[in-house]
Amino acid sequence: MAARITREEVEHVARLARLALTEEEVDALTVDLGAILDHAAEVSALDTSDVPPTAHPLPLVNVLRADEPRASLPSPEVLAAAPAVEDERFRVPRILGEAP
Repeated sequence: MAARITREEVEHVARLARLALTEEEVDALTVDLGAILDHAAEVSALDTSDVPPTAHPLPLVNVLRADEPRASLPSPEVLAAAPAVEDERFRVPRILGEAP
């Protein structure tokens, strides 16, 4: 296995991350990060040559209906329900402080 992370490396990373750690926190993180790195090394050592690459561990199926074009409501009917209409379009308030 690879060498475990050293106390100096933990202090260096803490400095880079601008973390103020106590001596006890540095000691605890040295042990915890060492365990994490050991586990990562064990996973990296596994033979995965016969495992196909995947984007998700389970097969995903789209549960939505197919997106197929179909007839929509006629414009006059839609515009009749609008609060304001101008030039056969929805009229909306001006933005960015423009005068009406």
